[in-house]
Amino acid sequence: MRAIWKGAVSFGLVSIGVKVYSATEEKDIRFHQVHREDGGRIRYKRTCSVCGEEVTYDDIAKGYDIGGGEMVILTDSDFADLPLSTSHAIDVLEFVPAEQVDPILYNKAYFLEPEGSATKPYVLLRDALSDSERVAIVKVALRQREQLATLRVREGVLLLNTMLWPDEIRRPDFGFLDEDLKVRPPELAMASSLIDSMAGEFEPDAFTDDYRAALQEVIDAKVEGREVVQPEEEEAAPAAAVDLMAALKASVERARAARGEAPSGGGAEPTPISSARSAKKAAKKAPAGKTAAKKAEPAKKTAAKKAPAKKTAAKKAEPAKKTAAKKAPAKKKSA
Repeated sequence: MRAIWKGAVSFGLVSIGVKVYSATEEKDIRFHQVHREDGGRIRYKRTCSVCGEEVTYDDIAKGYDIGGGEMVILTDSDFADLPLSTSHAIDVLEFVPAEQVDPILYNKAYFLEPEGSATKPYVLLRDALSDSERVAIVKVALRQREQLATLRVREGVLLLNTMLWPDEIRRPDFGFLDEDLKVRPPELAMASSLIDSMAGEFEPDAFTDDYRAALQEVIDAKVEGREVVQPEEEEAAPAAAVDLMAALKASVERARAARGEAPSGGGAEPTPISSARSAKKAAKKAPAGKTAAKKAEPAKKTAAKKAPAKKTAAKKAEPAKKTAAKKAPAKKKSA
């Protein structure tokens, strides 16, 4: 990798010299515009719309259109007087919880490498950031523009994420947001069941750019002079659902089939809606159970009434025991 910027992270009174590297790269296949007949590159000339002359880079300046056909021209000397154009500092402003930074603000990512003798303070800041479970909010001047950014740790390296300014984020202004649309509980339950059936752990390496791979195959085939193998046709996208519940149910079954699970009707786990229906059926059968309980109560009372007969038999047995006790001394006399 080649460093695109050098500067220092200002952390309180500590200054940490760093080199900045692009942390990402685009893998898109790029093409040149060429003449179809002979493959010659198409070149563009920079011409002035007023005089029609071709203009070199040295004669090009930046212009700001103020409307009405008027243009304010800015030269390199105008930009040189700006305080941030030559600043090479990454100023730490504060440390905040990472979850408080909305991902929509993130723009580009850069790795920071310590330069020279700055390795120890670099590691100190890295470890302190890891222990605090926070990210540093910083300001940095890159490419003649002041940018807001965050510093966090990724794989043992400080990662600089430049961010958009809050006024650069558009607010959604869509008509449906003002409509009073109600979602029925069964629909929400079925949608939640669909989400559960498609739940998983995010593994970025499991996903590939199929279009880029197919395009590279076409290019390789052209180079080698062989026939291009047509990729398998993908399943056509379904038309707009007329019955939302039916579409949700079908989606749940398809997701389960993709995971090798049994259909919901074949002894699989019940969906929230089927569970609710089973509960309702059980509630309807509940009165029959109460009637059986009432019938059982008289039987218990009858059994309770028969209990005194046992007590009478016990009382009759007691005199017999006493009589036997009185006869016992007669045996002693005969002895």
